[in-house]
Amino acid sequence: MDRLQELRGDLTPELRKSATFLLENPNEIGVNSIRKLAEKAGVRPNTLVRLSHVLGMESYAAFREVFRNEIRQGRETYPDRARWLQSLSRRGELAQLYATFAEASIDNLEGFFASTDHGAIEQVAKAIVAARRTYVLGVGVNHGVAQNFAYLVGMAIDSVRILPNGGTLPVDGLSRADGDDLLVAVTFRPYRSEVVDAVEAARMRGIPFIAISDSLASPIMPGAKHQFVIPTDTPQFFISTVALTAFFEVLTAFVIAAAGEDVVSSIEAFHSRRHALGIYVEEEDTDR
Repeated sequence: MDRLQELRGDLTPELRKSATFLLENPNEIGVNSIRKLAEKAGVRPNTLVRLSHVLGMESYAAFREVFRNEIRQGRETYPDRARWLQSLSRRGELAQLYATFAEASIDNLEGFFASTDHGAIEQVAKAIVAARRTYVLGVGVNHGVAQNFAYLVGMAIDSVRILPNGGTLPVDGLSRADGDDLLVAVTFRPYRSEVVDAVEAARMRGIPFIAISDSLASPIMPGAKHQFVIPTDTPQFFISTVALTAFFEVLTAFVIAAAGEDVVSSIEAFHSRRHALGIYVEEEDTDR
């Protein structure tokens, strides 16, 4: 951005027009295609390509990645994103926001499935089945996704626990854990201190742990038995959990597959109890 400011006065009119638009709307480049961005700036797409070359970038994609990386690293704050979303509404551009969400969600899913080795997920599933206790840790927006995983897997095996539990700190939940147990920890930028502290406690005490984050530079990655990098890009003011949900859905299926023949009867008994307790609406009730 500083370089754009410095060069703007010496650029051709079209390049200056592009530079001015980007200086005034830095959020746009990270979430729009080159065609859409050029349309918004009132220039041709190849003008943006030329601008990226003037700035010393090898390609427009490399130029755009700088802006997208800013979003991924959380340098653009939640309030900044919220203000941008509201500005779209004021300008009547919610249709564009809808399309941007679709693109980001699909990109996250494709990124997860393309970059993740299913064999690694299978190994984690087997480790969960073999562990005396598996503790699944996620806070904030990640807690609901982690809790859903623990709930679903709990229908089949009774050794999975969600952290934090109640009002306790995550590290307190590991007080009786040891090398026979397993910790599955999730945190994304900005990294939550209680998750980092719990992972550090597991690392110090020899508790095997699985690290799920958005970068290999995440503080929970060192020493992990398995590491998973999950895409979280979004135009929203908080992270996207689309790919994280997909990861845990795949892991759930793999755990069920690895749990042995007794798992079917466990799931059947679980649902039979719920039917007996009247938790489900029976079909005849819906006809009344």
